[in-house]
Amino acid sequence: MADKSESRMVEVKEIRDKNVWEGFLTSHPEASFLQSWYWGDFYLALGNKVKRIGFYKDGQLVGVMLSIVEEAKRARYLTVPGGPIIDWGGKALIDSAFSEVQKIAKAERCVFVRIRPQLEASRDSKKIFANHRFGNAPIHLHAELTSQLDITSSEEEILAGMRKTTRYEIKKAISQGVRITDSTNGEDIDKFYELQLKTARRQDFVPFSYKFLYGQFKVFSEANKVLLYNAELKNKLLAQAIIIFYGKEAVYHYGASTEEGRKYPGAYLIQWEAIKEAKRRGMKRYNFWGVSPPHNEKHRFYGISIFKRGFGGKDFEYLHAQDLVINYPRYVFNYVIESIRKRTRNV
Repeated sequence: MADKSESRMVEVKEIRDKNVWEGFLTSHPEASFLQSWYWGDFYLALGNKVKRIGFYKDGQLVGVMLSIVEEAKRARYLTVPGGPIIDWGGKALIDSAFSEVQKIAKAERCVFVRIRPQLEASRDSKKIFANHRFGNAPIHLHAELTSQLDITSSEEEILAGMRKTTRYEIKKAISQGVRITDSTNGEDIDKFYELQLKTARRQDFVPFSYKFLYGQFKVFSEANKVLLYNAELKNKLLAQAIIIFYGKEAVYHYGASTEEGRKYPGAYLIQWEAIKEAKRRGMKRYNFWGVSPPHNEKHRFYGISIFKRGFGGKDFEYLHAQDLVINYPRYVFNYVIESIRKRTRNV
């Protein structure tokens, strides 16, 4: 049990100043767009309740936690995506963060709390959550097994570290005259949304709604932190991708392709152009986002994972989403529903 005198060393306050929040986050290399002020604004626009909590020691901000109330037919629950951003070696800070998230969940009548932290999956990180009565969630919250590329070296070195076939496809796209353009215009999300629907049918995944995609793009584009890339050949669209640029990391968040795009390597050239843009913006890593386990050929994202890993990144696995149960009877119902969903979607 936490020492109460030690816990009182941490002061908990809601943060309402965007500059304070972003100033703290951008100084932490592990911070993700999932804990950004903009991600909170996106969910506020969707109608969700959002809390931005700061943790202070001796008047100094030492941690932040963005939490979002999610409404679902099966249960209302609280999520902390990619957070909290705290010193995971500080017991008082950890105790305060978990105490606060439980307090928020109870105040909002949530059935459970779900956290996917910016922590590498390990026995130690699992123990931190187990010691505070968390357990594995039946499904993921956000990408957990990812492919991340260090982009601090030169373009030549990055190319040399790619799979031979990936380098070949990039050069082939250039020689064929594939044209890459980018946009921050929210109206262009219409075309991406339609293409995503076709890609989802082909690759058997559940597409995001137009409102969800447009809302994200609008918030991040107003902050100059996202680009919609297009690959075209002779005025024919081949592929599109939405890349978020935040803090030290660029993230390949969404992608879609046409039938024509399966014949030409436009998607490869999009990634290369996005990597170069990330370098120009001073990013340290390029995150290709979720990938399937390396040898699971039955996984529905196995093919796209081969594509992503071809750029030379290394797998990085975040701790699996952790649940803290507030209402056990209702949580059991939710657990069963999500477990069935996981099996039927093969993830």
